[in-house]
Amino acid sequence: MSSPPSRPSRHGLIGRHVRAEAAVPNDAPTTRTLHGGVVTTTPTAATRAITPGGVKGAGFFDRMFHDLPPFEASDDDLAALADAMKDPDPTDPALDNPHVPAGFTYLGQFVDHDISLDLMPLSGKVEDPTMIENFRTPGLDLDCLYGAGPGPHRFLFRQDGPKFLIGTAAASPGPGGSQIPALPNDLERTRHGVPLIGDHRNDENLVVAQTHLAFLKFHNKVVDHLAAQGTPAPALFDAAATQVRWHYQWLVLHDFVERITQPGIVASILQSGRKFYRFKTVPFMPVEFAGAAYRLGHSMVREEYSYNRAFRPFEPRLFAGSLEQLFRFSSLSGEINGQLPGGSDTLPSNWVIDWRRWFDFDTPASTPHFEFNHARKFDPFLTTTLHTLPGFNGGREANLAFRNLRRGVQLGLPSGQDVAAEMKKLVPSITVLTPAEIATGPDGAVAQQKGFDQATPLWYYILKEAQVRGQGERLGPVGARLVAEVFVGLVQGDKDSYLSQPGWTPTLPAKTPGTFTMTDLLRFVGEISPIDGITTVP
Repeated sequence: MSSPPSRPSRHGLIGRHVRAEAAVPNDAPTTRTLHGGVVTTTPTAATRAITPGGVKGAGFFDRMFHDLPPFEASDDDLAALADAMKDPDPTDPALDNPHVPAGFTYLGQFVDHDISLDLMPLSGKVEDPTMIENFRTPGLDLDCLYGAGPGPHRFLFRQDGPKFLIGTAAASPGPGGSQIPALPNDLERTRHGVPLIGDHRNDENLVVAQTHLAFLKFHNKVVDHLAAQGTPAPALFDAAATQVRWHYQWLVLHDFVERITQPGIVASILQSGRKFYRFKTVPFMPVEFAGAAYRLGHSMVREEYSYNRAFRPFEPRLFAGSLEQLFRFSSLSGEINGQLPGGSDTLPSNWVIDWRRWFDFDTPASTPHFEFNHARKFDPFLTTTLHTLPGFNGGREANLAFRNLRRGVQLGLPSGQDVAAEMKKLVPSITVLTPAEIATGPDGAVAQQKGFDQATPLWYYILKEAQVRGQGERLGPVGARLVAEVFVGLVQGDKDSYLSQPGWTPTLPAKTPGTFTMTDLLRFVGEISPIDGITTVP
């Protein structure tokens, strides 16, 4: 396969989901051949509207709702709606989500990179999304971390055992003329700053890079933990990787998915079964998920963060922790390539993360020089920087909201109303948003003007539903069900997941034994805020 053409921006929060090509005329036939049989786009009973499984298997994208007609709109109308989807005041705390710490924004991106990788460029309408290849296994198996393992990808691991290589963040200035020493808190890198990791996208911004580093260190700590319990050296890697994957799968389902969807939905789906994300043998990556539902993270992004005590909103500090800086101090999107001041090819130690600001460790608000970061609410608004992406010379192409809306049209995604109505046939509690609900707010007024209150782009519908039905704190019924079913299905479809062992619960140390959260993982790693010398918290 030839190398994909370069793209103007390499931000993981921007261009990752589904990039495809192959134009098709608007009057293309409404039938297509699958497995030698013909599937029409005429809406029928709910059971026929649900795909029985990934036609091409785990290596490809596919549809959950085969028979729903595609939503169509002009680029001009989509651009008008996209322009209205700007956060009216990125500093307004009323638009913060009090129940979702900002670290989950970037954990969500890390998970995204674990379950899908599409190398097709962004261009015209997609003739058949089922032919888009997914270069990641659609499962929570951490192939973005482990690659192909210590055999084929030996460059990821130390020579003296089954542990990952860890890089060093170079000594650097701190606030008030202080000096922060070199710290073992960067990705291992080449002399040009290129990280030695299983997925290059995990150095697209600084927070996802530090998240990847936390999982590397988590594996290394599990190796030590198992060795101390007597696990033989030849079995350490496989035993550690299994424990890491199972605890990761647990925290994704129970700490991440439950947090952003609806309480109890994971247990309900595990007990009652998936109704919409169905497959015969192995999971596939649904375009409704990748092209719409899981793009929820874009609305969670803040314009500025309290990153650590050096980069925070208030004095004393070095600078503000802006979104732009988080991309600058990376290799793939930024300048860790010998071009930083002083020719750095590694992360400066003053950019090592303070996790207390990103996940909730119950840190007292009165802690000196401390501010906690909440994610922004789930709503149709994206922060200013995401409306003016670098590398596009302005215009609609630089607007992430427009790019997402247009991608939905290119993929032939159905309208939000059609998806909700189809889901209601099997889940009667789901109700379709009314035109009046779609039309709320200044963004809704534009949607109404363009007729989108009657037929709404699926991505926008899911965000609007979260705002109207979930008060911006959780996804609404349609978005929550789509996201939760896909994640549960990805774990159920993995024969080696923790669900393959009935009754298994997490075994590693946790604040609440038998559970496992992201804060438990960071406590286990033992590096809560390295630049402050804080290894653990109660």
